[in-house]
Amino acid sequence: MFDPNNPLFWVLVAFLAFVALVLYYKVPGAITKMLDDRADAIRKELDEARKLREDAQALLADYQRKAREAETEARTIIDQAKREAEALAADARKSLAESLERRSKMAEEKIARAESQALSEVRATAIGSAISAAQEVLKKRTVGAVGDELISQSIKDLRGKLN
Repeated sequence: MFDPNNPLFWVLVAFLAFVALVLYYKVPGAITKMLDDRADAIRKELDEARKLREDAQALLADYQRKAREAETEARTIIDQAKREAEALAADARKSLAESLERRSKMAEEKIARAESQALSEVRATAIGSAISAAQEVLKKRTVGAVGDELISQSIKDLRGKLN
């Protein structure tokens, strides 16, 4: 079969050479194309993953910035609320002190009026008693019309001076 004069031998050699050439030129090209396609797909996936990672980092940075802003705003609101609460407490203390002071003054004025009224009533009672006593004494000591007139005039004068 391996006789070089046999035409089948040369057909076999030519066929094997053809297959080798086809395999040598086509198969490596196909393998290379397949590997290149796979490399391109991997490169695209890596680029997409890189882009997704960058987007995720940008989103994370944005959320961190928003969290810092929210925290700062919350601190500002808390500080403002504390200041307002302190101001309200100070106003309440001031209002309470003013109210207590007003009530104290009103009580003192009421006490002073009551004292004044009691003093006036005591004076009026004392004057009335003094007038009655003076009237009785003068009636007993002075007799007649002149005595009555003198007593009446004295009582009128005394009332005008004491009240």
